[in-house]
Amino acid sequence: MINKMIERYKRMRTEHYMNQSYSGQYAFVGMGQHSICNLYPVLRYLGVRLKYICVTSERKARLVESRFHDVKATVFLDEILDDKEIDGIFVSAAPSAHFRIASKVLHSGKSLFIEKPPCETLDELELLIELQEIKGSKVAMVGLQKRYAPAVQVLKKRLRRGHVTNYDLHYCTGTYPEGNALLDLYIHPLDMVTYLFGKAEVLACRKVADCSYILMLRHGNTVGTLELSTAYSWNDAEETLSVCTSSGIFRLGNMERLTYRPRPVKLFSVPMEKVLPHHTVEKVLFQSCHIMGGLTNNQVYTQGFYGEIKAFLDAVEGKSIDVRSSLQMIRGTYGLLSDSACFS
Repeated sequence: MINKMIERYKRMRTEHYMNQSYSGQYAFVGMGQHSICNLYPVLRYLGVRLKYICVTSERKARLVESRFHDVKATVFLDEILDDKEIDGIFVSAAPSAHFRIASKVLHSGKSLFIEKPPCETLDELELLIELQEIKGSKVAMVGLQKRYAPAVQVLKKRLRRGHVTNYDLHYCTGTYPEGNALLDLYIHPLDMVTYLFGKAEVLACRKVADCSYILMLRHGNTVGTLELSTAYSWNDAEETLSVCTSSGIFRLGNMERLTYRPRPVKLFSVPMEKVLPHHTVEKVLFQSCHIMGGLTNNQVYTQGFYGEIKAFLDAVEGKSIDVRSSLQMIRGTYGLLSDSACFS
């Protein structure tokens, strides 16, 4: 009996996966390491029909067609934009080219998924928003995947239950000589705190080393401190967030583990843990297990890449609207990034 139930469950799970399908046709602009490792595997898993991959040279185009036999490689973006069968376009190219490419895609009226950063300034972001509204692109969203990470979603729901007093975030990596650390790296933690706590005001900002900053932000009645640094190591990179609320403390580590520890009981302002024996209880709200197979323990899922791509596809094809990183939604993030008095 148990074996039959197990087999039935496995069969239902497989059929559910096979029944998830997308009928639209899509194109991808870019073929870098990030796309290969994090985005293309999700597209394959979801069964997305890529008609085109756009790259920067004929040599790359030949390599693409030898690797992806069912895809047409091209070096001409206009060829994709002129194809009426294409419903949406994924863009993950050189960050310096994103604004130009995004402008062309939105001008064509096609739906756009663009990796961060979509542009360099708040003014450029407003131009993209205006272009989307004029040309009527159905969906235009940014690949800020942490908004779709399951641990962040659990945390956001739990934070609604109590008053958040303060938080402490550390985003520490190794040296980043190949790009703009502010737009390419720090956009993630700045966007995450804006998403979790709302629009931010810079109370203090101190540059402590080359491309390293200590910030104090205020979101209404919530105050947070952030360390954004490339002075550490890539082999031991750290992204940790502690959130202190009226009921307890949440701790999130690298999008892989979220815990909650309730505050000790007080009686007439007297901490009972000093009077009576107290055993601290920490509750695990989310935790991945890499030794176990399956989607939910894969980093493309826990880091939010699966969630953001699925949200884009569902919105384009009218299945559901769960876009959390539209161009309009990241105005607060770009307000922080554009604070020249802070990041100068």
